[in-house]
Amino acid sequence: MSAVWNGLQRLLGGTLSFFYDLIPNFGIAVILLTILIGLILFPLTLKQTRSMKAMQEIQPEIKRLQRELKNDKPAQQAAMMALYKERGVNPAAGCLPLILQMPVWFALFNVLRSFASNTIDSAVKYVSAGSALYPAVTAAVCAESAVTDPRCLGAPVGATLDFLWMDMRISPSASISADGFLRAAPYLITIIIVMLTAYWQQKQTMARQDNSQPQPGQAVMKIFPFFFGFISFNLPAGLVVYFAASQIFRIGQQAMILGLDARRKAEEASKPKPPSAKQRPQTSPPPDRGDSPGSPAPPASAAVRRPQGSKKKRGKKRRRN
Repeated sequence: MSAVWNGLQRLLGGTLSFFYDLIPNFGIAVILLTILIGLILFPLTLKQTRSMKAMQEIQPEIKRLQRELKNDKPAQQAAMMALYKERGVNPAAGCLPLILQMPVWFALFNVLRSFASNTIDSAVKYVSAGSALYPAVTAAVCAESAVTDPRCLGAPVGATLDFLWMDMRISPSASISADGFLRAAPYLITIIIVMLTAYWQQKQTMARQDNSQPQPGQAVMKIFPFFFGFISFNLPAGLVVYFAASQIFRIGQQAMILGLDARRKAEEASKPKPPSAKQRPQTSPPPDRGDSPGSPAPPASAAVRRPQGSKKKRGKKRRRN
């Protein structure tokens, strides 16, 4: 298990090194890493968004079941599970992207925390040796610590891991303790962005609930943004930027999915539907026009036959006359 965990941390460190080589800005590298993970998790995001939308559409039926079976909770749960199965809705689908990202959060936390180490070896533990990020991390350690390592002599002067006036290695709380609230304003603004985007992401696909009957989803929507803000206060700023970028990217993905689904449904509704068997006009069979001019003569078998002997009687009458 430890090998898998170390492999994940090295993978994240190597990916950050790759993006830093493309654009030598550590904050941009974190954002590009966020986008990459969002693209990898897009199939789950697609399923989660459509499941939440389906939950919103079946809310009237859920309310009806809750009213009709309010005195029989087991029957109510069974009926709701049958409804979920019939409509293809998974209430737990919304948690999958969040759960799968948790190992990434913890691994990225360890990677960023290692960058703030007092020794070069610990700081560059997860950085690719040939990357431009390697000397940048080395220079940051040498600039802030009394390091006598010879590698500090070759470190680039002025190299930092800052982004938008934030040191991506330290937490907002550490910045407040060291520099005060004014210097820590960028950190606090980032936390506010995290809270607002978390709220908007929950609201975007949250089913409309009846306010008179509080639902667990409403409680989650209210608590979740504050939870993210609370934990962000003591996390490295790089991870806080990851939270904000991840949620903004998810909001864009969900808006795209909902828009495309709405357009597809509108196109299907606008297509003319063929009339059903009940709606088709009933037509009577055409009249028999065998006697009309130009119609074919009836077959010989259908002609009226005269009784035999009639010609002989007429002949006898003529001879008598």
